[in-house]
This record gives sequence, C-alpha cells and structure tokens, in this order.
Amino acid sequence: MTTRIAVPPAPYFEDLEVGATVEDAPVVTLTEGTAAVHQSILGWRLRLALDRGLARAVTGEDGLLAHPSLVCDVAIGQSTAVTQRVRANLFYRGLVLLRPVRIGDALRTTTTVEALRENRRREGRPATGLAELHMRTVDQHDRPVLDFRRCAMLPLRPDAPPTGRQDAVDAVPEDLDEAALRAVTTGWDLAAFRAASPHGAHAADLREGERIEVVGGDVVSSAPELARLGMNVALVHHDRRGTGARPPRRLVYGGHTIGLAGAQLGRALPNLVTIVGWRRCDHVGPVFEDDTLRSVVTIGASTPLADGGALVELHVDVTADPLDDDAGGEPRHVLAWDLIGVMA
Repeated sequence: MTTRIAVPPAPYFEDLEVGATVEDAPVVTLTEGTAAVHQSILGWRLRLALDRGLARAVTGEDGLLAHPSLVCDVAIGQSTAVTQRVRANLFYRGLVLLRPVRIGDALRTTTTVEALRENRRREGRPATGLAELHMRTVDQHDRPVLDFRRCAMLPLRPDAPPTGRQDAVDAVPEDLDEAALRAVTTGWDLAAFRAASPHGAHAADLREGERIEVVGGDVVSSAPELARLGMNVALVHHDRRGTGARPPRRLVYGGHTIGLAGAQLGRALPNLVTIVGWRRCDHVGPVFEDDTLRSVVTIGASTPLADGGALVELHVDVTADPLDDDAGGEPRHVLAWDLIGVMA
C-alpha cells in the first residue's frame, strides 16, 4: 500500500515532499452562469461553446461544450492549495483534454508533487524553489478529463536552512498521445461544422508557416474575479502586497493570459472547432492588471482526421503593453504557447 503524504495548508517550499498529493479542493460543477462570467472576462468566441444547436449537430449530444479555457482554469485553480504562496508559474507541459466537457459536468482534480529543486540562493533575495506538479482531473463519472504538469516557484521561510533538493524539473515531456488527441472528436460531424460556417478558413485553407498578427489587443481586466471563478487561491493574484512590485500591483493569474491568447486565437481562426492539447506553454514574463495583450499566431503542420478536418499545430506569441512607462513603454514578451487545435 502506498503511504499518502499530506500537504499542510499554504505550504512553503520546504514543506513539500515528492509524492505528496492534494485532492480535497471543492468539486466544481460547470454551469451556464460560470461560463457566462468566464466568457465576459476573456471574450472567447468558440462556436460550440456558444451555439447549442451547432453543438448538437456536430457532437451528436445535447448541451453546450464547456470552453477548454474554462476547464483548464478550474483544474488549475483546484491545484492551487499546493501553491498558495507561489511567486510565479513558469510553465505547463503535456496537457491533453481527454474528453469533451459539457456544461453541467462536475470536475475534481488531484495534484501530485513529482519533483523539487531549490534555486541557488542570492544575497538580499528570498530563497525559492521549483515544484513540478502533476494534475489529473476527472468528471462526475470518474472519467479522465485532463492530464498535465506545471512548474511553480515557491518561497522558503526566511530562516529555512538549505533543503538540498535538486530534482530535475525541466525535463517534463512535451509529447502528446496522438491517439488521445484524435479520440476527443471521434464521432463528431465536422462536415456539419463546415456547412454552418461557410465563411473564413477551414482546415484545407491553412498553410504551414502562415503568420497571423491578431488585430487589436485586449486589456487585462477583472483579474481577481477570474482567479476566484476558478477557485484559484494563490495570494499574488489577490493581494497587491504579495507581488513585491513597486508600486504594488497584482500579478495576473497565468490562465488569464492564456485565456486572452485563446480568445485572440479565435479571432485569428474564427472556425477553430476546439483545442485538444498543449505541448508547452511558457510564461516568459509577468503580466499585471491593466496591461494590454497582443498575439501573433503561426500555423504549423496539419494531421488529417479520419472523419474530415485536421489536428493543427499552432504557436501563439503574446506581448504585453504596459499601462505606464515602468518598462520604458516597450512591449514585453510574456507568453509562448504551442497547442493543438481541431479545424473542420
């Protein structure tokens, strides 16, 4: 029998142990109200999450699909009991949406600590360490919904001695199970999607290497509201004093940046059917409230699906325009996202 290793409330880095698990975050049932608030903050335009009739025609089942960003935000939020004191989330790896999620489904997430590495200490700076976390999310029938990893930077207590923990946290696999990616939309009528959306590019119209600069940016607003919606309890997303910024500014939850990038991707590719996986997603710079985010989308290789349409490799680079002149007025690179979309 495997011994369960508990995680204390609001742990510091030295409180964590490899193998520790948390699975007691509240189960979240996705409702139309939840989806409406989420959409009002991020502005996504995914057709199957907005059009009940189209969702029925394409998937063969009743009910709206939950937007992949909403599913991910809830799963990430349920994992933040481990990272309530987080300084930053560095990356996500190998995320697969294993099945379609619908409004009315209930999500539960288990978080496991897989690796720990203390950072080199620097005079005058708080000691920190990196925790690689493995998240698995299931629905109300215990069917797998999500599987992914993320890497969080956590502080040590001011008087904590060195931990000696030096696990590799940067060797997380990015490979995705292509069979799992294909299975998400098995049985869907993508021809019905094409027929209902005759204007704009579909799978056959995309060209590998094409670069699309999304028209217009999006200001980051309602940041703590989005964090609360997803059950995210990380202090830096709620408490201005927790960021260490001068003047104090709340650090935006990484899923907020990803969600706005996803909404902008939807403007670049209005006939995107859904998102089924992330190879990697790197937070390469901080985002603060009132920054304006802009995206450039690059089309990658396409893999045909048996029932028509294709899995399409997509890369999204996001920059942030600061509200003030703290960064000299120059946009800064904040997100590099490699994902897999379905096009009809």
